[in-house]
Amino acid sequence: MDGPGPLGDFLQARRALLRPEDVGLRDLGPRRRVAGLRREELAQLAGVSVSYYTRLEQGLSRGASAEVLDAIARALLLADHEREHLDRLADAARRMPRVRRPRPEKLADETRDLLRAVNGVPAMVLGRRTDVLAWNTLGHALLAGHLDFLSPDDPARRPNMSRMLFLDPHCRELYADWKRKVCAVVGNLRIAVGRHPEDPLLAELIGELTMKSPEFVALWRDHRVAPCDAASYELHHPLVGTVTVTQQTLSIARSPEQVLIACTTPTNSPSEEALALLRQMRGSRAPHMDSVGVAERMSR
Repeated sequence: MDGPGPLGDFLQARRALLRPEDVGLRDLGPRRRVAGLRREELAQLAGVSVSYYTRLEQGLSRGASAEVLDAIARALLLADHEREHLDRLADAARRMPRVRRPRPEKLADETRDLLRAVNGVPAMVLGRRTDVLAWNTLGHALLAGHLDFLSPDDPARRPNMSRMLFLDPHCRELYADWKRKVCAVVGNLRIAVGRHPEDPLLAELIGELTMKSPEFVALWRDHRVAPCDAASYELHHPLVGTVTVTQQTLSIARSPEQVLIACTTPTNSPSEEALALLRQMRGSRAPHMDSVGVAERMSR
């Protein structure tokens, strides 16, 4: 393995965020050359030797026990979801991954039915790399009306939500608080990398964003881990103006690596009226065919 690897990167990044006073230490040593705790301080807090912790952080040791990981997690003041991420990274480091190019993700029939059932609200299905696998008519019109409506049906042309948010000016301008949105996306990507460290397509996505977006580099270097579950965002839509939606991430039982994103608005709110107007405008410009319906007809 070249470099410290994902586990070492994560440990280094989380250690750099802590100050001695955060963990009850008095900073009486020489002037610090780097931010955060020193390795020997973290090792002391976790009750492990400095040499062992250094090897773990440098990617030279892969066999950390559950007890050691628990002690390190407590020393780093990790939240529950961050501890789970640490466990996944440690488990991946123990295994020698076989790099295989995965097959394109597909939607199960039940997922197509689910997306069709929520056609009254903007919705889309994302894969484990945030590829858009399908969206309904209103979801497309709200979040990416400038793109080809049928592009999710072709794995070679599928939009990727992370790529769109960092590299597509339309999507970047759509979110009033773009920084908060991409912070959530990066935190979720961190979880995906922990779950699938051997995924070459995910690695390619991270590499592309690293090369093309300085903002992504800064956020990725921070190593913050947070799941995207539900959050409200103000959108500046080019057709209907300001719309405030709550984006909720719903797990799909038959496809655990895929999620359905639904955008809801409060009842009788201006945002609900804006979505109604968008639905009317979208209906007048194109036939009432959503992408799941097209895919279903093509499969017959």
